[in-house]
Amino acid sequence: MRLRLRSPRELARTLLHAARRDHEVVADYLESNPEEWGALAEAAPGDAADVLEQLDEMDAAGLISDLEPSEAAEILEEIAPELAAELVEDVPVGSLAAALSEMPGEAAADLLGELDEEVVEHVLAAMEDQAEQEVRQLLAYPPDSAGGLMTTEVTSLPMGLTTDEAIERLRQLQEVYDDLFYVYVVDDDRRLVGVISFRDLVFRRPGSPLADVMVPDPVAVDAMTDREEVAELAQRYHLLAIPVEDERGRLIGMVTTDAVIEAVHDEATEDFAVSVGAGVAETVYSEVRESFRMRAPWLVLNLFLALVVAFIIESQTGIIGDEPVLAALMPVIALLGGNGGNQSLAVMIRSLASDDVPGPQIPGIFARQAGVGLLNGALLAIVATAVTYLLLDAGVFSSDSSPVAVSLIVGVAALSNLVIATFAGTAIPLVLRQLGQDPALASSIFLTLITDVVGFGGFLLVAGLLLY
Repeated sequence: MRLRLRSPRELARTLLHAARRDHEVVADYLESNPEEWGALAEAAPGDAADVLEQLDEMDAAGLISDLEPSEAAEILEEIAPELAAELVEDVPVGSLAAALSEMPGEAAADLLGELDEEVVEHVLAAMEDQAEQEVRQLLAYPPDSAGGLMTTEVTSLPMGLTTDEAIERLRQLQEVYDDLFYVYVVDDDRRLVGVISFRDLVFRRPGSPLADVMVPDPVAVDAMTDREEVAELAQRYHLLAIPVEDERGRLIGMVTTDAVIEAVHDEATEDFAVSVGAGVAETVYSEVRESFRMRAPWLVLNLFLALVVAFIIESQTGIIGDEPVLAALMPVIALLGGNGGNQSLAVMIRSLASDDVPGPQIPGIFARQAGVGLLNGALLAIVATAVTYLLLDAGVFSSDSSPVAVSLIVGVAALSNLVIATFAGTAIPLVLRQLGQDPALASSIFLTLITDVVGFGGFLLVAGLLLY
């Protein structure tokens, strides 16, 4: 494989397409041409990360080890921590520690948080002292807290400076910190007392004390604040970053916009996983035993709930024996109810996640969702009744009963199940929140129980009333 390309980006695109067809060919090429790999890593770390993700762990580890620590750090920052942890398993501890020492503390902590504790201790011990101290501080906080999201690279100025002194100090700090969103003002004990915008700092008369320029008592969070609350505050006050304080009110870091966006994404994916009984922290890279431990309890619960449905069906076997076509039509009703309920469930969980469901609005929400269920139920009842009648009349479905009676059973059951399912999909997250639980907690499992019980049991009940 020989490549003559004009730019690293062009090389990256070619390698990426080739790696998707045969990753071993690309790995051999890069190992045989280390100067091209180094140039790609230096000029376009994001593109280099895309190529690296297509290779197996051994090849990726070798290519990472061949890079300068700063280049390896930039590439690892571009890869999701779960996948990055897989790719660096075979990287020598010294090389990995050198790369992590060059990464922002929060990025290094995220990656280390995906490795085994024994490996983490070896890597931390090999890191530079200042980087090790920063990462250990971040690892002490839960990953879904403000402390776990924050960067410790925060711009702060002492209270006693004037505006011109502050501007000169910022010129020096600009070489150290990349994210100069806000300038925070602290007292002698490093307690947060105010925040200054660059505009106010530049246009205020030289010599003015910072106390006259700053906004006192800025919005701030404790290090243990949940990421959901951090995201809510950033959205409510339109902030580019939120300062983080320790238990004594001292400024220890800030959560940037990128971290807030990532937190919102993680919260949404977590809610989706929890709603179907998957593990909160589970990913496709989780260990088999860990995934088993998180999923198994909910599957066992699902089994027992399914037995409730089986008991209801078994108690009505006489009706099914007299009219076998009912056995074929029952799943249709349960499926319609499940889909309608999951639509309401998704809308409600999404609204609760964005804190958009105040208590006084709940009755109105129920009324609107009931209206949606009624309209959808009426539409599907008409369609289901008509289609069932046509199939029976044409002989596609066979029945000893009147086609009109069987069609009406399907229509009434479809209407009832959709109305109840829509109501349940709205109510389940609210009930879980009222009980102090995550509104998404296995809500799909509970909804399935309700729609199956109503779908099968209600269908057979209507059949018994109309046929006998």
